[in-house]
Amino acid sequence: MSRIQQLDAQIANMIAAGEVVERPMGVVKELVENAIDAGSTRIVVSITDGGIEKVQVEDNGCGMDHIDARMAFLRHATSKIRVQNDLWNIHTLGFRGEALPSIASVSKLTMNTSDGNDATHLVMEYGKETAYEAMACPAGTSITVEGLFYHTPARLKHLRSASYEASLIQNLLVSFALSHPEIAFRLFSQDKEVFRTSGNGNLLEVLFQAAGRPAAENAVKIDLNDFDYHVTGYIVKPVMTRASRTMEHVFMNHRIVRDFKLYKAIQDGYGNALPSGRYPLTVLNIDMDPHLLDVNVHPSKWEVRLSKETQLEYLIRDGIHDALNQAVPVPESRPVVRTPYYHPQSFDAEDLRPVQTEETIETHNTEKSGEPVRSGIEQSHKEIKQEIQPEKQTEERSVQSAEPTEPTEVQQDNALLSHYSVREEKKYEPKKKVFPQMSLIGQYKEKWILCACEKGIAVVDQKRAMAVVKFQQVLDGLHKEPVMSSLLVPYTIHAGADLVLRLGVINDQVSCLHIHFEPFGNDTLMVREIPSWLQDMDPSAFLEDLVDAFRHDEKVDAMRILKQQMTKTVVSRNQNAVLGKEEMQALLDQLSGCEDPFVTTDGKPVFVIVDEKTLARGFR
Repeated sequence: MSRIQQLDAQIANMIAAGEVVERPMGVVKELVENAIDAGSTRIVVSITDGGIEKVQVEDNGCGMDHIDARMAFLRHATSKIRVQNDLWNIHTLGFRGEALPSIASVSKLTMNTSDGNDATHLVMEYGKETAYEAMACPAGTSITVEGLFYHTPARLKHLRSASYEASLIQNLLVSFALSHPEIAFRLFSQDKEVFRTSGNGNLLEVLFQAAGRPAAENAVKIDLNDFDYHVTGYIVKPVMTRASRTMEHVFMNHRIVRDFKLYKAIQDGYGNALPSGRYPLTVLNIDMDPHLLDVNVHPSKWEVRLSKETQLEYLIRDGIHDALNQAVPVPESRPVVRTPYYHPQSFDAEDLRPVQTEETIETHNTEKSGEPVRSGIEQSHKEIKQEIQPEKQTEERSVQSAEPTEPTEVQQDNALLSHYSVREEKKYEPKKKVFPQMSLIGQYKEKWILCACEKGIAVVDQKRAMAVVKFQQVLDGLHKEPVMSSLLVPYTIHAGADLVLRLGVINDQVSCLHIHFEPFGNDTLMVREIPSWLQDMDPSAFLEDLVDAFRHDEKVDAMRILKQQMTKTVVSRNQNAVLGKEEMQALLDQLSGCEDPFVTTDGKPVFVIVDEKTLARGFR
């Protein structure tokens, strides 16, 4: 008997559903793409419980007759392509013929469709047809998906909260609206309208709906051409940035794609005008010959392969740079190393290695530069010796004066037991880094504080030390009841209706920072008062980053965002300055009292130690 058998259609559809339909957002994506391919000018999406309970997509497209309505649920049945060569000349968003049978295999699907002459009602329950009849309905198609993944509990278990799933669906509808401004989109969640566009073809109006008034006011129009590509859309001036790529939209032939090489080209086009660790707001559509674009890479169709990609990267990079130069002058300076778009794991500590010969030579050649160190190293070593000698003498005197008389046998046993108990306690004590005792030498070039320590010369970065001390002060303040500052004009953040619906979850997770958001309309959040420590930062930028983090994550580490924002703010605001001896000593004392005085919140070293061997090597 043969051991290899062909799977039946139901199992094959369920396997395909694992790639095509990962979550309710995947269902909406496939159904909306079908509606766009049908020539719709109006698409309405309704969801219940984030699409887990119910998803409904209605359009006014061409619809289907009763034969095509049943044929659409057969595997690889499609009206988009006919022969092999059509794969290299795809003008539609869908073409695989897998979406409807895959969705129908893991849900109860109801479809009402009409081509204007023939109307059909069809019901599929987890891969089986249960109803197929004629029914009067308007031209177009309406598909309702209920009970998604109820028969596949493993997949249902891994879905997140309903509010988070609804947030993903709204972000997807925003992308569709930006790629097709000529189509009127409406999104209802729990029978409440949360997003809509007019469909008048005005991309700037859709950008206003998606990102708010400031983004639309600072938008710069893009229109680039070469022999193969035509790039159109808008980029937003770098006065507005985001902490993630939430609003960095790139479309190819009006198809939503993810291409990190093009993201990098956009970021390179902004150049030094874009702050480190920030991402621009862009909406770019790239029109090209379909032969240059291979969309048959993955069933989800997020990934594509592109011919002449380097040519397109140069076109986008140079075009954005020129457009920004005309709108806002881009500062020209030496090129900076950009943060990579992936972060490989590193198991070494290169950033924490001591400064090598170049820094050492520069320190000891100060006589040539005309900027000598303010006080001598030899004098500081003498002071340390003078401090150490009295301590040794005191220890010797205490040992001599503490010599006991002949101990009894009981005293010996007790001493022995206490000795071993202390050794056992020390054995299991975790080792903690000890801040080295530093003796102040002076300041060099208004940037570094030089100190003598046991292992050599410590060079302390003045700005980073201030940042660590400031962050420690904020941490200490968070454990107490903070002083709140009421705002005459409250801060408003354009968040989108999906995040407004998740307001309770957001407030619970940011309560540790003593920040409270309130709804202000359907798609805006408002803050009426802020802690006093937030006034030393950029409150508006911090609150926007905090809200932006919830767009793609259900749970957010608010303290991590605080660390990132505070490090950037404190380091950028603290200018190099001459410090007096008392000020430098006070800064060192405060630094030694911090929980982690060795590195900043973003992992950069606060000080390095140049040991004696490194100094000797510099003098050969």
